[in-house]
Amino acid sequence: MDYPRFHLALPVDDLQAADHFYAELLGCPRGRRSERWTDYDFWGHQLVAHLVAADAMPTLARNPVDGEDVPASHFGVVLPWDDLQRLIARLKALGIEFAIAPTVRFAERRGEQQTCFVCDPAGNYLEFKAFRNIDMLFASDGLDYP
Repeated sequence: MDYPRFHLALPVDDLQAADHFYAELLGCPRGRRSERWTDYDFWGHQLVAHLVAADAMPTLARNPVDGEDVPASHFGVVLPWDDLQRLIARLKALGIEFAIAPTVRFAERRGEQQTCFVCDPAGNYLEFKAFRNIDMLFASDGLDYP
């Protein structure tokens, strides 16, 4: 993968639970680690889980997006369509609960995408998505989306 790559640090209140989720369930390879944080290869990007006290975990606001109540604070990865289908099948086979079930957003419009949300053990929301046409990832068509 060429540069740039993103780096995201997120708070978790149980480093072992986070490690099980990211490394074992999602299959993200571990990188460096200490007693207070662990690096993961998140589809070629650097994700770092930092241990914080449970009462220091941030609260979460939501926004309506195409009929869904989407967590305003979330992160994820854009995958090829077929890769997302395989990931969704894996998550279902592992019994991971979807915070927002797999759905097609903006169906038959510019920017059509399949998306799903899961929550890590600390309550951080992850979105996995794929665009029907990847050229629409940053397309600006001047239209407002409801």
